[in-house]
Amino acid sequence: MVTNRHGNLYVGAAGRRTLGSADLMAPDSLCAIFSTTKAITGTAVLQLVEQGLLDLDAPASTYVPAIGKLQVLEGFADDGQPRLRAPRRAITTRMLLLHTAGFGYDFFNAHYQRLATEHGQPSVITATRAALETPLLFDPGERWEYGSNIDWAGLVVESITGRRLDEVFAERIFAPLRMHDSAFVLTADMRDRLATLHQRDATGQLAPLDDFVLPQEPEVFMGGHGLYSTALDYAKFIRLWLNDGDGPDGRVLRPETVRMAAANGLGALKIRGLPGVIPHLSNPAEFFPGMAKSWGLTFMINDTDAPTGRPAGSLAWAGLANLYYWIDRQNGIGGFWATQILPFVDPASVKGYLDFETAVYEALAARRRA
Repeated sequence: MVTNRHGNLYVGAAGRRTLGSADLMAPDSLCAIFSTTKAITGTAVLQLVEQGLLDLDAPASTYVPAIGKLQVLEGFADDGQPRLRAPRRAITTRMLLLHTAGFGYDFFNAHYQRLATEHGQPSVITATRAALETPLLFDPGERWEYGSNIDWAGLVVESITGRRLDEVFAERIFAPLRMHDSAFVLTADMRDRLATLHQRDATGQLAPLDDFVLPQEPEVFMGGHGLYSTALDYAKFIRLWLNDGDGPDGRVLRPETVRMAAANGLGALKIRGLPGVIPHLSNPAEFFPGMAKSWGLTFMINDTDAPTGRPAGSLAWAGLANLYYWIDRQNGIGGFWATQILPFVDPASVKGYLDFETAVYEALAARRRA
């Protein structure tokens, strides 16, 4: 999908929803969108800030006491047991949105992987509270580490509103944006259009993971990765950010909130590349290696112009099954690319996405010259 502030400029689909089937991929095919969920949770958080119900810089334990009980992991003792200590400062909701609270993911962090393999730490894919109650990798606020921060931010939203995250999204975000095909729990109609997740093996061959569906009766609606959606719906969410918070059926965020969220929130800190600790889930991941990148509330921000043509200050992120988007507020254009392929940073998928984005900016440049 390519969209400007007013509507879609390009809609395309290719391939099959499941290899070996006759069902073609389409713009309204349902995909597990994984971490492209995060910006939607961030939007719900920002709405509560606007209402005066949430202080981004208050301890997050004010709203979710359990987060205040977590300790910092300092390594492992000779017997393999984790060495833990109390954190030097409290986690805030701002830290959660910025990924500076201290949480990680087991497929990007060797310590978390060890907790999983040796100590039974559940994967976030289980959508359980136990999966979130992990040690911190460092004292809150000291560095950037990509992880389960936004799942905790979703719990903050639930605590303040007194409602489950699916209800909050449906009423406060999906309804005014007319995102009728986005949900944690699939309806029968959505299941009829569901694309299957596929795994690429060491030889490059893809095989469908026919039984994979994100938990449909989760203990926790995971604000970091739990949504299903379509390319058509996600383009509507991108337009929200291109239009300073306006949706077709009402304002979702104030313009000043959008500008705050779209600004670097890390100060002098920079985000870093992510190691591929579990190879069948992710290859090593870094967008535009060598380029300085910051983080907003809650997007990656490229600090300089990208080789695709994306200008400095644009917003972007991705989802584990090779979903990618960007939001260029300067030019009023954005795009979304969705596959259902593991591992993350699949070379064929990344090349296709970058070629796609580059083609958009080449077309934009040609139009300006005409």
